[in-house]
Amino acid sequence: MENSNNQVANQNQNSEQPVAAKSEQLDPSEQLQQTLPEVQQPIDSVDKRQHNLVMIEAALYVAGRPLDINELCSVLSTRSKKKAQQLCRDLIAEYAKRNSAIEILELKDERFVMQVKSDFTPLVKRLVNRPLLSSGPLKTLSYIAYRQPITSKRVIEVRGQHAYGHIKLLKDMGLVSPERSGRTIVLKTTEYFADYFGLLQDTSGMKRDLKKIFGDALKDAPPS
Repeated sequence: MENSNNQVANQNQNSEQPVAAKSEQLDPSEQLQQTLPEVQQPIDSVDKRQHNLVMIEAALYVAGRPLDINELCSVLSTRSKKKAQQLCRDLIAEYAKRNSAIEILELKDERFVMQVKSDFTPLVKRLVNRPLLSSGPLKTLSYIAYRQPITSKRVIEVRGQHAYGHIKLLKDMGLVSPERSGRTIVLKTTEYFADYFGLLQDTSGMKRDLKKIFGDALKDAPPS
């Protein structure tokens, strides 16, 4: 009986030897491949593009201000400004197709901003957590914005002596900038002003939107 068991054991050992030998004959790269876990397939190019668009959208939303192309490249982990710019423009086109109160605009100096469309600004501006101007400085600001470029002398003639303080406040807030032309000081709104109120940078577009945002203040201001 014992001999019979030994014979069975020997047969099992002999039958395992070819398998071991076969394993030893595997190419080293094949052996390594067997030990590695299954590698996840690369992200599809379409999925990657959509991921990048979502990243830009999230960055613009969270920032609440214009982001320049370098900041957007950082978000996308890319050095290609051309790639980041094209993705932003694609996102602008997507938003333009939506029936939404939100829009994304390309500003000058390679900046992009997400904002409420000007048509909706009067409806929601009271909900915005921004340091709001009181009535007096707001009327002076609206007058400057609508009549710009305008001399500080003319602003004071129209708005009164208290406009001196208004102009100083608006300059301190970065909403208005003075430029000297000989002995005359000319006032204009700044890029920050346009960003702050979600306005277009060009004067004609800005004046159209100003009527929607500062309508009452503009009505109160005497004509120049």
